[in-house]
Amino acid sequence: MRRIFATLAATMAMTLSLTACGDDEQPDGGRPAADRVTYLTAFGAVGRDAFAWVAQEKGYFRDAGIDVTIQLGAATGENLKVLAAGKAQFANLDLTGAWILAGKGQYQDVRAIAAIHQQTLVSIISLAGSAVAKPTDLEGHKLGAATGSVNQLLFPGYAKLAGIDASEVQWVNAPPPQLPALLAGGRVDALSTFLIGAKGLEKAAGGKKTVVMPYSTYLPELYGNGLIASVSITQGNPDLARRFRDAALKGLAYTIEHPQEAAEIMKKAQPAADVTAAVGEITLMTPYVKTSGVIDKQRVGTAIATLERNGLVPPGSLTPDAVVDFSLAPAG
Repeated sequence: MRRIFATLAATMAMTLSLTACGDDEQPDGGRPAADRVTYLTAFGAVGRDAFAWVAQEKGYFRDAGIDVTIQLGAATGENLKVLAAGKAQFANLDLTGAWILAGKGQYQDVRAIAAIHQQTLVSIISLAGSAVAKPTDLEGHKLGAATGSVNQLLFPGYAKLAGIDASEVQWVNAPPPQLPALLAGGRVDALSTFLIGAKGLEKAAGGKKTVVMPYSTYLPELYGNGLIASVSITQGNPDLARRFRDAALKGLAYTIEHPQEAAEIMKKAQPAADVTAAVGEITLMTPYVKTSGVIDKQRVGTAIATLERNGLVPPGSLTPDAVVDFSLAPAG
């Protein structure tokens, strides 16, 4: 009987040991298990987001010890909802839009950890020969935009500086993939979207040329897209945030250097993606990208002051440290 109990005890000890190892190690030889995270693209599957699929295809995430599930995002406000619900840990979204919402008391438990676009790319885009040839032409016309996007959040400040009566503009909300068809079909007179989407809009409109009116003409201080994470990650697991940031930025650098290949990699993962339009986006965004992902603290302060000055956030509602984790964001 004593021998039986000894055998049972040894078997249980071995089972517990194997179970513990299985929690921390992969079965292929003791390597620590990868951290599993969900990442949201900024705007579906388009050129500005190709770098995430590049980082996955090239093994940059894997080499960083991260198993990444890439989900299609749907603009700033929608992505922040998903982050706030804990359904994703990282996202690519417009930093200015996120900061406007934070200044209004919404989605304050997230921090930027890298910049993708060093300047806002938000623009008004119309088709040549249409009723909207300059910003003030928007009055009395329909303006399409993605639901919950930075385009609408930032528009009041842009309108004020561009001399537009914002109350005379009729907004038409739509999911990101539907926007090109709205413009091409004449259901809106212009779109508020990123300037790098101009080539794709021209293709959707059968080759018609576009007229691009950048918000940065009046708001040059503002950042564009950036990598953002919940504070549960930035404060609770900063090592994971650093590894994700570095792998994503490595994917960004490769994308800028190889736009055609990057677009094809995205197409492989997302068959509905348009390679030609994606290459156009990557090419057009290149001048606005620093692949180091740098975020300058003084410039963030200037951007916040710009938002305050134009009535987009209440005075004193934001500080640079409230929107960027500077222990994680690359410095200049």
